[in-house]
Amino acid sequence: MKVAVKTLDNTAAGEIDLADSVFGLPARADLLARVVRWQLARRQQGTHDTKEIGEISGGGRKPRPQKGSGRSRHGSTRSPQWRKGAVIFGPTPRSHAHELPKKVRALGLRTALSSKLSEGKLLVLDRAALDVAKTKDMANRFKALGLASALIIDGEAVDANFAMAARNLPGIDVLPQQGANVYDILRRDVLVLTRAAVEKLEARLK
Repeated sequence: MKVAVKTLDNTAAGEIDLADSVFGLPARADLLARVVRWQLARRQQGTHDTKEIGEISGGGRKPRPQKGSGRSRHGSTRSPQWRKGAVIFGPTPRSHAHELPKKVRALGLRTALSSKLSEGKLLVLDRAALDVAKTKDMANRFKALGLASALIIDGEAVDANFAMAARNLPGIDVLPQQGANVYDILRRDVLVLTRAAVEKLEARLK
């Protein structure tokens, strides 16, 4: 399918033909949810930890006699009933990551790209490069293009001046094509691809 191409100055720069096998898939909310859940699970640090009874200091002496005091029976101050005692079945350090087939991940990325195109929230730029890294100039160009919340994906590498000018703008993310992922595509309102990004993504996902 044909899509109009624009420049950073919001002028027309021809058209580009997008492959239906990458940008023409039907919407699949269930598939996108699976991929996002897989991504976020891999990001979790899993460093949460509570002390078990063997890790609590003290508690070697029985706190009070078993009988005669009229109070409850206790054998150690390390038990969970006591303040600063152990936590039973508490969290321990672990990995939250789970498996997801590569084919499902690739299909999820193609579905995310297709959903942005079908919603009319896909913009193709001729190139994303600047001669001088000026954040104010970049903000004005994005305003002219109507970009307030956008993920910009470039080709093999992101132009250094472009990345430097965009990094302090709220709601704007910049990635090379190998970093394209479902979560970042969905969390921003508009997806912006350069011609180089389209070529690389189609070669990667076809």
